[in-house]
Amino acid sequence: MAKKFAIFGNPVEHSMSPKMHNCAFVELGFGAVYSKILLEDGSKLRDIFLEENLTGANITVPHKEAAYDACDELDEFAKRVGAVNTIVKVGDRLIGYNTDAPGFLKSLDNFKDIKTILILGAGGTVQSTSEILRDSGYDITILNRGQSRLDFFKEKGFKTFTYDLFNEDKFDLIVNMTSAGLSDNNYPAPKDILDNILPNAKAVVDIIYGKKTPFLLLAKEYNLQVIDGKEMLLQQGILAFEYFTNNRYKFKDIESIMRDALD
Repeated sequence: MAKKFAIFGNPVEHSMSPKMHNCAFVELGFGAVYSKILLEDGSKLRDIFLEENLTGANITVPHKEAAYDACDELDEFAKRVGAVNTIVKVGDRLIGYNTDAPGFLKSLDNFKDIKTILILGAGGTVQSTSEILRDSGYDITILNRGQSRLDFFKEKGFKTFTYDLFNEDKFDLIVNMTSAGLSDNNYPAPKDILDNILPNAKAVVDIIYGKKTPFLLLAKEYNLQVIDGKEMLLQQGILAFEYFTNNRYKFKDIESIMRDALD
């Protein structure tokens, strides 16, 4: 019987993870199928995971913190950052990992001379990526609409701002880690703020993929180098696949198949 995997999220219909993983399962001869599950209430993630008899899952917005709570055991990095995007069932236990952060870090190979990074948003993806970016020597600032979510980052020593107190304008890279622009045409921060910081930037990243978001379109007006979230999706997906298959296959073979699936 084929093993079952899925991605949980809301929204989730846009996700290309099933295509990536299913192509790799088929071409590598691993007996499994990967589907999408629309999850509105993150507190039900564990119950649905077990009811669906899943072997593993990925978790996308807005449930990465709920996924953390759903696990019986966490790897050291997931425990440190408080967010999970990959779950594997081992026996009766759900083991949580975070492949978002190393995936995003790898995607920055597309840029040169990046030192200062402004992250827009303060959700689960930011919790993990901010830590690994700082560990790798980047100077990180986090900007969010409200203060409550910023407390987590402030306690960890990050420089944080709410919109009304933000007064800086020089960053090498600006990254949208909110869902703004995914299913709407909103900017990830007030346009007057974006118009102030984009002229001084070198590049922008929007972790949303498969859509020219208002944020990316605005950045192009300023002639900035831009990438969407496809490279991050690919890199985190390869790492998740390794967990799903217990490192049975070579990284380069998984990467080749998944990259073709996304083209």
